Amino acid sequence: MRMTLAIPDMISNSYFPAAAAVELGFCKAEGLDVGLELIPPVDKTLEELRDGKVHFVGGSAHSTPHAFPEWQGGKVICAQAQHMYWFLILKKSLGAKKGDINAIKGCSIGAAPLVNLGLKQLLKESGIDEEKDGVKIGPVPGAFLGPNKNFGVAAAKALEAGLIDGFWANGMGAEVAVTGGWGTMVIDARRGDGPPKAKYYTMAAIMTSDKMIKDHPQAVAGMVRAIVKTQKALKADVSLATKVGQKLFPEHEAGLIAELIRRDLPFYDPSVTPEFVAGMTEFQRNVGLIKGNPSYEDVVAADCIQHWA
Repeated sequence: MRMTLAIPDMISNSYFPAAAAVELGFCKAEGLDVGLELIPPVDKTLEELRDGKVHFVGGSAHSTPHAFPEWQGGKVICAQAQHMYWFLILKKSLGAKKGDINAIKGCSIGAAPLVNLGLKQLLKESGIDEEKDGVKIGPVPGAFLGPNKNFGVAAAKALEAGLIDGFWANGMGAEVAVTGGWGTMVIDARRGDGPPKAKYYTMAAIMTSDKMIKDHPQAVAGMVRAIVKTQKALKADVSLATKVGQKLFPEHEAGLIAELIRRDLPFYDPSVTPEFVAGMTEFQRNVGLIKGNPSYEDVVAADCIQHWA
């Protein structure tokens, strides 16, 4: 059976374990005939999963209820990496310092659909009122247009062009802006910037449908094993990231990816813990993605845990 693993951003470290699992042959080694497909943004990616047009999604875990209300019909099967993985980058001319969330006041910030919720809640928990403090969070011009359709890199280019004052996006977009000299890293929630709860808002995960779990349990288990083997392989030899990047990325970004993955390796753990699920579902209620209090088993395909070893 030919299957599709869809991701909402390609030129990025965010969903790199998913892409690398296909490109390095770990899916194939598990007996899975899987193609990698870019379907942005993440709301659309998840709608395709809900509608049965793709079989797995490598995306932001918190976004799942967009297509599967109250977590009915969709599950997380493993993590690609732990903690919220987006960065707040502001234009260098502001002179912002790392950790100074107040520097965002009065700024126009680019953020993708559903991704923007992480920034909105982070600001709220940091005591910043979007309206009163003049923070405007919206789309990045042209972010999902053209052949590449990648948000982070598009956001970095929009910042360089002066179309926005900053952005909330992935590590590749952040690296392009910072190394290019026009962006400043202000918030890295994964590594402790911002309010303590922020790191539990979401994680890069692999999701699938309850129907897929019921009809093809071995394929689901195989996907989990493929992600785990990919994480282990990259930990053993991070230069494999460059090999994958050279297949999938433009030349400049391919040259950056190994260093980004090296920084992410401490977070390469497939676990989806009860602590994370409690933090994420609290965040989802706060931003209106869910109303109820789903259990761990409502969110996570717990039977997949046995396949992580």
